[in-house]
Amino acid sequence: MRCTLGVDIGTASSKGVLVDVDGEILATATRAHEVSRPHTGWVEMDGRVWWDEFVAIARELIDAVPEAEIGGVGVSGMGPCILLVDDDDVPVRPAILYGVDTRAHVQIEQMTAQIGAEEIARVGGSLLSSQAGGPKLVWVAEEEPDAWARARRLFMPASWLARRLTGAYLLDHQSASQVSPLYDIEGERWHEPWWARYAGSIEQPPLRWAGDVAGTVTPDAASATGIAEGTPVITGTIDAWTEAVSVGAHEVGDLMLMYGTTMFLVATGEETLRTPSMWTTAGAFAGTRNLAGGLSTSGALTSWLKDLTGADYPQLLAEAEESGPGARGLLMLPYFAGERTPIQDADARGVVAGLTLSHTRGDLYRAALEATALGVRHNVETMRAAGADIGRVVAVGGGTQGRLWMQIVSDATGLVQDVPETTIGASYGAAFLAATATASATATAATGAPVIADWNPVAEKIHPDETLRARYDALFDRYLRLYEGSKDVVHELAAEQKKKEGAA
Repeated sequence: MRCTLGVDIGTASSKGVLVDVDGEILATATRAHEVSRPHTGWVEMDGRVWWDEFVAIARELIDAVPEAEIGGVGVSGMGPCILLVDDDDVPVRPAILYGVDTRAHVQIEQMTAQIGAEEIARVGGSLLSSQAGGPKLVWVAEEEPDAWARARRLFMPASWLARRLTGAYLLDHQSASQVSPLYDIEGERWHEPWWARYAGSIEQPPLRWAGDVAGTVTPDAASATGIAEGTPVITGTIDAWTEAVSVGAHEVGDLMLMYGTTMFLVATGEETLRTPSMWTTAGAFAGTRNLAGGLSTSGALTSWLKDLTGADYPQLLAEAEESGPGARGLLMLPYFAGERTPIQDADARGVVAGLTLSHTRGDLYRAALEATALGVRHNVETMRAAGADIGRVVAVGGGTQGRLWMQIVSDATGLVQDVPETTIGASYGAAFLAATATASATATAATGAPVIADWNPVAEKIHPDETLRARYDALFDRYLRLYEGSKDVVHELAAEQKKKEGAA
């Protein structure tokens, strides 16, 4: 039985899937893990875990379906991450994760002053923010010179897996475009002057597109994983983009909403759109561009409330539904880990307004769901103001298992959301890309290359409740005003938090 295997390295877990030629899931496997937060604003992970978990997942999937003939391997992972390794491919320090890691604020200011904001946006598409990889490279060079002196190559989770599987050193264009400001978005290449200035000691990874074949499984990798030597492996990309592929939300005019530990949004078009508060990137495929955004918390916030209250998710969802729209007069800002887009404020913090002694945990949980929904609306309105033409919205990710959350997002934003049959996420998209990349060797005139709409059709549509439009319009106005009205005090509190941590 011919199959493809896809593995995605996520923030909270690594997930794998074995899929047949028609897109049917034959087996799944998961390995939970935790990121490290050694200081406020730092979020990192031991990159060696990524390969260890891939090996464990691959072997579990193969054992589950012993008759499977794996024709291709797909890889994906969170990002943009900064994993630096030495000449022997040994990590010199833990990987620095994507925009939730805000340590490089000084380097962002320095680089912006040195190059100029307008020039950074012209070349790379986006202004520097906590999402940008370039300042994090400079942070390592300035703050950990011993580690920097040993660093020779740059990886992200997908490219690290491709390296361990095939020996190839490369990076996909989409990921590279988030190593701002070192990538030229119009030229679709590294920007040589800035690479030499800020990353000159690091060997440049050659660039490929996400679905390109990176190479084939080596004898050593075959021995470790159980995947046959010579099996093609795709280049892969960042999980949000692979997740968009998994639900067919990667065409021009599509917007993907990824309900995960963080909320991620990717709008796809042909034109390079620039706006200071969002991320302009290369697409996963040649000829496309993305305007992307992300909330720093979503599932992380609901998980925090679950742990804090001791209730399980079904209880909290039932109580949140009973609370009703507006959470009985509560309004929350979801900035519990700072915020990425569109406010780009690493010192933002969570705020709950309107609390009384009569409020319940269900009200708090409802307010948290509404806070993320209003954050989505803030991002969507910013994208549209920048010129994004959003014609179709597709929901994906673990949060789609709870219909209430999606309904609140539709009610707060006015968006109709397509919910595909399979929302397992990026590992499924990676498997699809592997099937597409290897189809030429196996396809017949009758079968052709796989089509994601056939693999993963739309199962339902979530429509907004129009009777709630005025209520959520008013709530959104308060949401914007609450941030503006509280941010000075919140920034002072954030400074106190950092000061206390530094003393400790």
